Amino acid sequence: MQPVYNVLEEAFDGSMVLIVANARHMKNVPGKKTDMKDAEWIATLLRAGLLEGSFIPSKPIRELRNLTRYRKSIIEEIASQKNRIEKYLQSCGFKLSTFLTDIFGVSGRAIMDHLCRHGKISAREVETFVKGRAKSKLQEIKQAVNGKMDIHQREFLKLLLGWLDQHYEHLHQVEQKLEEKLGQYQRQLEQLDGIPGIDKTAAAAILAEIGIDMSRFKTAEHICSWAGLSPGNNESAGKKSPLAPPTVTPI
Repeated sequence: MQPVYNVLEEAFDGSMVLIVANARHMKNVPGKKTDMKDAEWIATLLRAGLLEGSFIPSKPIRELRNLTRYRKSIIEEIASQKNRIEKYLQSCGFKLSTFLTDIFGVSGRAIMDHLCRHGKISAREVETFVKGRAKSKLQEIKQAVNGKMDIHQREFLKLLLGWLDQHYEHLHQVEQKLEEKLGQYQRQLEQLDGIPGIDKTAAAAILAEIGIDMSRFKTAEHICSWAGLSPGNNESAGKKSPLAPPTVTPI
């Protein structure tokens, strides 16, 4: 079953303004709760201008947001898998990360693929796999890969690397789909990319979260509050109490 908002959005097709309000902002007097009285109370608050609708971007932006958030989760899973592989190599006696900045680069991956096939690597074979700047640490690398894997360890490492390769391929597919969706927002992406400290990836994530219609936020202070960057105000009898940080979606 579709959410009510999605059903109404399709039914009215933009001809009516839909508001999703925070339930905490519309509580009625205790002891007088019925569905009819709740509806009347919500209508009263809305007529008085006391209800602020939650920010829900347009459907194209929501589709874009699905992809950027999914990409972020895939990248986090890839990073977790890399850590798992590194720890497993160390447990087998291969300390590649001690001397290679990125063990998943050309040199490190070639050594790992060789270990999957043979379970060990000789000093002469190391020389053929180490490329680029890693050659300056060739002797140290030779000492770091003097372990030996049995059949189970080789097969398990192959499974770990296979999982990693599959997720890289899946990430590539997601990024291709994301590029297609971002095609119509090139001007906005360039504007965000022009801000110091924001690259294209961050620009796409920001765009997918706040959209391109800034009229949805009354002022700059409102968008800062929505992002959880504005301090709250909780004062009673001249005393100010600290407020817990608001729960927001990290970008």
